[in-house]
Amino acid sequence: MSGLIGRSVPRLEDPALLRGQGRFIDDIRLPDQLEAAFVRSPHGHAAIRAIDKAAALALPGVHAVLTLDDLRPHLRIDRLAVGLPSPSYRQERNRPALAADEVVHVGEPVAIVVAADRYIAEDAAALVAVDYEPLPAVGDCRAALGPDAPPVHRGAAHNLLAEFDMGYGDVSGAFAGAAHVLRESIWQHRGGGHSIECRGTVARYEPTEALLTVWTSTQTPHAAQRLLCDMLGRDEGQVRVITPDVGGGFGPKLVFYQEDVAVAVAALTLGRPVKWIEDRREHFVATTQERDQYWDVEIALDPEGRIRGVRGALIHDHGAYTARGTNLPYESAQTVTLAYAVPAYRLDVKLALTNKVPVTPVRGAGQPQGAFVMERLLDRAAQALGLDRAEIRRRNLIAPEQMPHTKPLKTRGGRAVVLDSGDYPACQQDALTRADWDGFPARQRAARAAGRHLGIGLANFVKGTGRGPFEPVTVRVGASGRVQVQTGAAAMGQSTKTMLAQIVADALGGDMANLTVTAGDTAAIANGIGGFNSRQAVMAGSSAHVAAARLRDKLLAAAGHLLEVAPQDLEIVGDRVRVRGAPALGISFGELARALGGTPGFGLPGGLAPGLEATGQVVIDDMAYANGSAVAEIEVDVETGAVTVLKLVLAHDAGLILHPLIVDGQIVGGVAHGIGNALFEWMGFDDNCQPTTTNLGEYLLITATEMPRVDVLHRESPSPLNPLGVKGVGECGVVPTAAAIVSAIEDALAPFGVRIAQTPIRPAEIIALIEAARR
Repeated sequence: MSGLIGRSVPRLEDPALLRGQGRFIDDIRLPDQLEAAFVRSPHGHAAIRAIDKAAALALPGVHAVLTLDDLRPHLRIDRLAVGLPSPSYRQERNRPALAADEVVHVGEPVAIVVAADRYIAEDAAALVAVDYEPLPAVGDCRAALGPDAPPVHRGAAHNLLAEFDMGYGDVSGAFAGAAHVLRESIWQHRGGGHSIECRGTVARYEPTEALLTVWTSTQTPHAAQRLLCDMLGRDEGQVRVITPDVGGGFGPKLVFYQEDVAVAVAALTLGRPVKWIEDRREHFVATTQERDQYWDVEIALDPEGRIRGVRGALIHDHGAYTARGTNLPYESAQTVTLAYAVPAYRLDVKLALTNKVPVTPVRGAGQPQGAFVMERLLDRAAQALGLDRAEIRRRNLIAPEQMPHTKPLKTRGGRAVVLDSGDYPACQQDALTRADWDGFPARQRAARAAGRHLGIGLANFVKGTGRGPFEPVTVRVGASGRVQVQTGAAAMGQSTKTMLAQIVADALGGDMANLTVTAGDTAAIANGIGGFNSRQAVMAGSSAHVAAARLRDKLLAAAGHLLEVAPQDLEIVGDRVRVRGAPALGISFGELARALGGTPGFGLPGGLAPGLEATGQVVIDDMAYANGSAVAEIEVDVETGAVTVLKLVLAHDAGLILHPLIVDGQIVGGVAHGIGNALFEWMGFDDNCQPTTTNLGEYLLITATEMPRVDVLHRESPSPLNPLGVKGVGECGVVPTAAAIVSAIEDALAPFGVRIAQTPIRPAEIIALIEAARR
C-alpha cells in the first residue's frame, strides 16, 4: 500500500471550486432552455375551488401553466410514495405531485409556470387566479392530537400520523425502588437545513434516445431515478439522474420533491429543457424542515447517582405530509440511552400532523434531540444529588471493557443495537482535561467578582453512523491508463471524491492525480443509496477498498504473466506495475488494460477474465457507533441576554481517521450547526400556520463573528464492522453541542436559579427567565 490513509492529502474538489469552475445546478444552461416558477399556497389550509390560468397564459413569453390535471396524463402515479416502512403508521399522507383540491401548508405547490425566463415565469405565476376556501389550520402538534382539533386534511378522522413505543427492562420497578426521581419537560423547536445553495432541477428529454435526463441538487440520485421511473412509468434506461456539485445538503436534499417530477413532466410535454431554481423564500416554505418535539421525561437514580431507569413521552411534529417517514422521532428515542448504562427505559412516541412544512432529517436526524434530553436529565440529577456534572456522567457511561456492547434496542430495520467499539469515559476525560474543567470554578469566581457571568457545560453522545446496507463502487482502468472510480455515493461538500480517491490510490500506486471519480450519476453505476447518516466513508469507502484490492490483484496477476515474474515480486508505483528492486522492468496500466481488452483470435494473458474492472458492494447491516464529548465555556450578558461561546472542546472517536483535515472540518461544521440550534435558529409560525421567519434577517444562522475556536481531539477505536475500521463523522459535531451550551448557560445563571429546557434559547427568553427567577 502507498501510505495515503491517515494523511491530509490535497482535496480533489478544491482546484475547480477555488477557481470558480464548480458546476452547481444553477450553472447548467442548456440550448433552448425554458425556466419555471411555481404557484404556491398562501394558506396554511384551504380548499381549492378553481384555478384560472387564462391571464397567465396570455402573458407574452409564457409557454405553459400546468396543474395536476395537466400532469396526470403523463403520470402512472400522482403521489410521491416515499415513506420508509414502519408498522406504526395510523394513516397514509403522501404528497401529491401538485395540489389539486386542497392545500395543507403555506408554500405547497399548486401549479408550475414555464416561460422564456424566470422573470416572466414569476410574473405569470402571480397572474394565476386560484379560488381558495380557507379552512381551519392547526400548528401546535400537541393541540393537533386533541379531540376537538381541526383535521389537517379534510375528511381525516384524526391527526395522529403514527405512534409507537420503545423500551426494555422493568421500568415500573426501576422507578418504584428509586432513591431519586427527577422530571423534565423539554421543547426542541423547529428549524431548517439552510444549505448555502437552495434546491434546483433541470430536465431535458431527448426523443431520439427516449431518454429523460434530470440534473438535480440531491443527496440521493438513485432514489430520485427510481421515483421518476415509478411516477412516469418509465424504465431505468429511460431516466438518468445526475447530481452536479452540491452546495450543501444537510438532510433536506435527500428528499424527492413535487418540483422534481413537475419539472420533468414539463420538459416531456414541451419538448424543451426546463429549469427551476429555488429561491430562499421558497426554501423557507417548500423545503422540508425538522422538529418540533415536546418531551415529558423522568429519570430514576439510586443513592449514588447511578441510573435505574428513564421513561416518558414524546410528541413529534410531522408536518403536513410524510416526506421521509417515522425515522426522526425513532432516532431521537433510540439515542436517549446509548452512551449510558440504563437498565430500564420506555418512551411513548406520537407523530402529529400539522399544517406546516413536512418534517424530515436535518443534520443529525433526531439524534441531537435525544442526546439533549438525556444530558438535561443528567444535569438535573447532578444538581439534586450535589454531584459534579462530569462525575455523574462518569458513573453511568458504558465502560470500555463492555465493548462490543449490546443495548436492548432495535434499529428501525430490526437489527440489534450493538455499540461496536470505543472508550467513552476516556473520551470524556480528554475533553475535560483540554477544557480545564477542574480549573473553571476559579475562573468563574474571578469573573463573578468582576460582574461577569461565565458558565461551563458538558455533554456526551453516541451516534449511529454508516447506515447500510451497501453503497457500490466500481474501479476501472482503461486503455488510457487512468483509473476511473464510479459510485452512487452523492457528494455534497463532504469531500467524497477525495475520500474515495485516497482509498483507491492507496491500493493502486499512490497517484491520486491519475484518478477520476464520478459520483452521483445513475448512468455510471446501476445501484446506489446516496449520502446521509454519516455513511459515505463507511459504506462507499469500504466498497472502494474492496474493489481496489481486487483490481490490484488482477493488475499484479496480468503483469506477472506478461513480465514472467511472480506477482509477489511486483509492486505498483504511480501508473505502472514494476519489478521490486528493478524499477526499469515494468508495464503501464494502459498496456495492461489493452492486453486485457482482447485481440481478435488471441487469448487473454494468464487466462484472466477480460477487462480491468472490479466492483465492491460491501454489505453491512450493523451501524458503526461514533462517540464523543463536548465541553462549552460561555459568557452571558445578564442585561441583554446575549450569549458568547468563548471556547468549545470536542473529543471525538470516529474509528480510523482517513483524512485528519477533512474530519476536523466536518466536526467543526457540525459544531457550527449545533451552536445555531442552541442559540439562533427559530422557525416561527403564527396561529394560522403562516410562517413568520421567511428570510435570513428573521431566521438567524451562525456567522463567523459568533463562531468560537473549536478544539478538536481524536481517539481512534477502529470499528470491527468494516474493512477500513472507519466510523462516520459528518453529523457528529452537531449532536452534543446544543446540550453542552445550554448546560453552560444554566451554569452561568446559577445565581439566579434559572432552569432551561428548550432549544434554541434566545436573548429575550434568557432575560425573561432571569426576571422570573428574580421575582
